[in-house]
Amino acid sequence: MTPATGPEKIFTHRLLLTVGVVCLTLFLLFIVYFTFDVILLMFAAALLAIFLRGLADPIARYAKIGEGWAVLLVSFLLIAILAGSTALLAPSVAEQVRHLQDELPKSAQQASNYISQFGWGRAILEQMPGTNDILQNINTSTMLTRVGGVFSSTVGAIGNFLIVILLAIYLAAEPEFYANGFTKLFPLDKRSRAREIIAEMGDTLGWWLIGKAGSMLFIGVLTWIGLSIIGVPLALTLGLIAGLLSFIPNFGPILSALPAILLAFIDSPITALYVLALYVGVQIVESNLLTPLIDRETVELPPALTIVFQLALGVLIGGLGLVLATPLLVVVMVVVQQVYIQDILGESEPPAVAGGSDPLK
Repeated sequence: MTPATGPEKIFTHRLLLTVGVVCLTLFLLFIVYFTFDVILLMFAAALLAIFLRGLADPIARYAKIGEGWAVLLVSFLLIAILAGSTALLAPSVAEQVRHLQDELPKSAQQASNYISQFGWGRAILEQMPGTNDILQNINTSTMLTRVGGVFSSTVGAIGNFLIVILLAIYLAAEPEFYANGFTKLFPLDKRSRAREIIAEMGDTLGWWLIGKAGSMLFIGVLTWIGLSIIGVPLALTLGLIAGLLSFIPNFGPILSALPAILLAFIDSPITALYVLALYVGVQIVESNLLTPLIDRETVELPPALTIVFQLALGVLIGGLGLVLATPLLVVVMVVVQQVYIQDILGESEPPAVAGGSDPLK
């Protein structure tokens, strides 16, 4: 058998190398596809770790204690505050939630009766499944299955929440250890740049979280006060829902406004319009006052790109993907700015970090 010549050896080597790279890429994509939920949980833990670290660093400097002890102190204080708030508000919120469950069907029926007075309203209602059809599809076995599914999903959510907290404390206590371990995956001449990009992502996400926390508090309190003035029942619970769901841009405010508008229909359609105007006004104030301040310290996210990214992750992953879509997009924007625009294209632009630098364009 004639031995392969030089060009044939080179071609065979390149062919085998290409096949190996393609197989390795497909294998990695396969692993990522089936472990993407775990990756999202790790990202959520990293977000919480950045938040804890941002609170712990000033305490470590002024109290002259170790960074790990400062993280543990901050974690203990946050847990204590959460437990105290739950103890104070839980009875009232729980009662309001039960009342909300009882009143929402009534208010939805009343809103349906009002809308059916108009031609466009009847056209919309005709496209929706009737109540009798829904009731006919409900039996004991399906109800038990749904109850079991809700129970298992609740237990799973609690377990995931505890795992995220535990991972966040570990990551926040020793961030350098994990960052250095990650940079060792890169070639020696690229490790310094990798550390810079990781630090940039940490700073950007840290300021984004601070701004988002302030935005959530602002929306929750202002909605609570506005609903109380209008006279809508369950104002505290509805304000809490509005504040929590504002973490999800674009879709969160819509989801939080629906129960408030439906409850307002019990009083009158005019009250529902007042509630709608309140939610729109709060979002306008937040968008024009707080969002520019957040973007000034982090990145300016294109609204259309944000919506597409949210829809894509929501369809692929579900609720967790929808919740984490925006901070994930922040990371993607920073990587594009640092790696593609600056390193590959060579365009020098000041990074979007804390301290008043220009936002990412």
